[in-house]
Amino acid sequence: MMKFIMESNYRYKTAIIILAAGNSSRLGRPKQLLKYKESTLLKNTISEALKVQNSFLIVVTGANHDAIEKELNLSETIFTFNSDWESGMSSSIVKGISELLLLNPDCERCILAVCDQPFVTNAVFENLINESYKAEKGIAASAYSETLGTPVLFHQKYFKELLDLKGQEGAKKLIKKYSQDVVSIPFEKGNVDIDTEEDYSQLIS
Repeated sequence: MMKFIMESNYRYKTAIIILAAGNSSRLGRPKQLLKYKESTLLKNTISEALKVQNSFLIVVTGANHDAIEKELNLSETIFTFNSDWESGMSSSIVKGISELLLLNPDCERCILAVCDQPFVTNAVFENLINESYKAEKGIAASAYSETLGTPVLFHQKYFKELLDLKGQEGAKKLIKKYSQDVVSIPFEKGNVDIDTEEDYSQLIS
């Protein structure tokens, strides 16, 4: 099965990597599996990512890995387990990029996304791809709340530096370092994420 997946992924130019390794301690239950739109937060993000043409999907899990993979059981999605998830966001980025390079070393770009932005859509992902092409920029970042963040696209030339991230370092380090190579894409509701019970209550109310 893995052989088939590796062979089939060579034709894809874009990898979408969903970071879903956190343990959601402030929520007291797996954030990834919170009910949303007759589905879950994570499955909603996965569904939108799967609509993007010429792309393949990697989901990086950590805490609650078994429950997440059992609940979703999606054959078209590659799940990879980050055993070092407690060390910070960078370890999940490194795990996702490492899996990408194993499955498709010639992939042109990746999009890093998180599972707790409920309003992310396939249009957001596709805008990142299209605008990076048009602007001829190696990084395309979502813009909201006067900041740049996820989802964020990186050209393959940045993969090595993504692999070098450590601890709590995230994509914003590279966005700041290479600001001249960044195009921003408005994502009006990108500031909505789910970290607390209050956040979740407002989302479903």
